[in-house]
Amino acid sequence: MDSFDLEPKYSTSQLPGKCIKCLAEQELNNCLLELLGGGKGDEKLRQRFEMLVAFLKSPESQKLRDKSEKYLAEGKKVALKLSLTGGIPKYKLEID
Repeated sequence: MDSFDLEPKYSTSQLPGKCIKCLAEQELNNCLLELLGGGKGDEKLRQRFEMLVAFLKSPESQKLRDKSEKYLAEGKKVALKLSLTGGIPKYKLEID
């Protein structure tokens, strides 16, 4: 697995949104359920799980969450790209 994106949405009175942390936790739970359901041999799923755990434990996660919420409040589209390079997790915030 090279990378994947999390795309947070800003909450309004009409539309519910989710922050980066909530999306990462939701995706982590989905990965865990798949792994427990028999996806143990899936290397990409395991890597995705490890990247999410590393992100949630990372001190960078709060900074990226704060930045993304600032941009979302300004009406911009935000995506967090999580990747694994040489066994090291990398995080990049992309703003449109």
